[in-house]
Amino acid sequence: MSIRVRIPTPLRAATDGVAELQLDAPNVLGVIAALETQYPDIKGRLRDESGALRRFVNLYVNGEDVRFKNGLETSLSSGDELSIIPAVAGG
Repeated sequence: MSIRVRIPTPLRAATDGVAELQLDAPNVLGVIAALETQYPDIKGRLRDESGALRRFVNLYVNGEDVRFKNGLETSLSSGDELSIIPAVAGG
């Protein structure tokens, strides 16, 4: 099962400049765990100390916000796309 993961520009420093990669995982949490293993510098940027998704990080599976699905437990299927979108604030 191959999941396409899209990394936003602000996090690419933590992924050695990689903008997109393929990972195998049964759910969103599995993708995050695989990212943290493969790219240790990303650890702490997506989840807080308790393991919950940080408020300013939005995750979308095939264009749908995981917060309106099953959160980090959202199931994934081969061919799905997970996009990591950092929240943007301005004034």
